[in-house]
Amino acid sequence: MKNNTLKLAAILVLALSFASFTSIIKKEIKVKESTITWKGHKVTGSHAGSITLSDGTLMFEGKKLTGGHFTIDMSSISVTDLEAGKGKEKLEGHLKSDDFFGTSTFPKATFTITKVKGKDGNYKVTGDLTIKSKTNTITFDMNVNKNTATANLKVDRSKFDVRYGSPSFFNNLKDKAIYDEFDLNVTLKF
Repeated sequence: MKNNTLKLAAILVLALSFASFTSIIKKEIKVKESTITWKGHKVTGSHAGSITLSDGTLMFEGKKLTGGHFTIDMSSISVTDLEAGKGKEKLEGHLKSDDFFGTSTFPKATFTITKVKGKDGNYKVTGDLTIKSKTNTITFDMNVNKNTATANLKVDRSKFDVRYGSPSFFNNLKDKAIYDEFDLNVTLKF
């Protein structure tokens, strides 16, 4: 009995020793090599553009994604489907105005990963997205392969008090309606 207790204690000590060597690795996002594109939809069409990260990190335990945090520069919103002098500057100004993202008051948005499920580079990520000082939880798929993470997600702007042209806030918009959900396509290099 004493021999079995000693063996069990030795195994427990060994297991705890190995567990203590597992460490969290923080990987900085290379913001100049990473991209975020957006696409907003309205009854009569859509517009597309990009936005940049200010900074970001992904956290790994070994090769498994465990967390992360990102800051988005909201003042960097740009429109890529219109040419300069043909509506590009007007739409960019409108997106930065209080009608939409109010970037002079809210220059940054953040996303913090709170939960990760999955393995082998395929994850279901849940986290807190903050836009215009309003925080909501979102969940989406993320793929991690070598030094790149990609995700395609939908964000409901009405949850962040972005009301302009929203059928969630205004009736009778007809063909002036802008749908609440917009698409984000994210490629992160680290």
